[in-house]
Amino acid sequence: MAAAASVRDIRLDLFRGLALWFIFLDHIPTNIVSWLTVRNYGFSDATEIFVYISGYTAVIAYSRMMARDGWTRAAARIYRRVWQLYVAHILLFVAFSAQIAFVSIARDTPALIEEMELLGLGQNPYRAILEAALLKFRPVNLDVLPLYIVLLAAFPFVLPVVVRWPLAVIAASLVLYAVTCRYNWSLPAYPDEKVWYFNPMAWQVVFHVGAACAVLGPRLAWLDRFRLPLTVLAVAFLVFSAFIALSWHYNPLERLIPAWVSRQIYPIDKTNIDILRFVHFLAIAWLVRLLVPIDAPFLKWPVWQPLRRCGEASLLIFCIGTFLALSGQVIVGQHEDSILSQIVVSIAGIAIMSSAAYVAAWFKAGETAGAPRAARAAK
Repeated sequence: MAAAASVRDIRLDLFRGLALWFIFLDHIPTNIVSWLTVRNYGFSDATEIFVYISGYTAVIAYSRMMARDGWTRAAARIYRRVWQLYVAHILLFVAFSAQIAFVSIARDTPALIEEMELLGLGQNPYRAILEAALLKFRPVNLDVLPLYIVLLAAFPFVLPVVVRWPLAVIAASLVLYAVTCRYNWSLPAYPDEKVWYFNPMAWQVVFHVGAACAVLGPRLAWLDRFRLPLTVLAVAFLVFSAFIALSWHYNPLERLIPAWVSRQIYPIDKTNIDILRFVHFLAIAWLVRLLVPIDAPFLKWPVWQPLRRCGEASLLIFCIGTFLALSGQVIVGQHEDSILSQIVVSIAGIAIMSSAAYVAAWFKAGETAGAPRAARAAK
């Protein structure tokens, strides 16, 4: 999915919006509609898509600013964004915790608090609040934003290097990833025996590969000389991973997997992004690059606009999707996990997310149009 940073790549917003839809659908347990997401057909899921695009777009946004206004100004803008993400996470933590507590009390289901990993808040509230402020304590499904905050907080020091030497950044990122996996480095979480669900020292490899691809842009076209073998390998790996992933749901397929294969591939760790997950994502990215070129006419079809709008307002849509996923879980549970309730909840949630994205775009358009008028009035 590489493209020149000077060209507006609408694929970024489209696939980021798709990742947000997938995250929402995957966070509703026993959701039949989640079979439309990538999670059930391979080793990686929407998280890799979101993190990769975040690194890609970070370079596009801040490298231009660094070239125009200098590194200090670009770093200041990055940290302003980090602060916005941090505030959003804290507000989301408070509101989501309140939502869990309300549902637990209203439905008399105290087990929900344990299921969503919020017991620490009741057992030691003062310590839990402190750890939440330090990004070490959070309920289930609130792990993506802290990961993004840490990666973006380190990005000002990576930005001038990746702009000049993108391949060196990839190499250094791979070394850190390998060392992290080898020595099981991790960041501590709360309660004390826990670690970060998404280990930034491992997941940085996806973010930085995305950033480097944004810089390399058309230079990645040299890979096209190996298009046939790379495509064959990518398809073969995707077929293999789909077979393995489907075997988790269908016992007859599981019995066809040789024991030595199981010993080699398991466990497939998400915390440190197992190499199989990373390679699976790279295989998908390679095929997307071939099948969805930057100038593909169908990218501008109106049917894709809701996805693009959601991708443009990614922070807002992620927060809304987090609330809707828990609400959907409750509603589906009230209807005894019926397929109809799963479909209705999924469609309704995506409709709400899309509507919110359109409203955000409307407000943004008004602010953009108002700025020139205000400037003219001040003269």
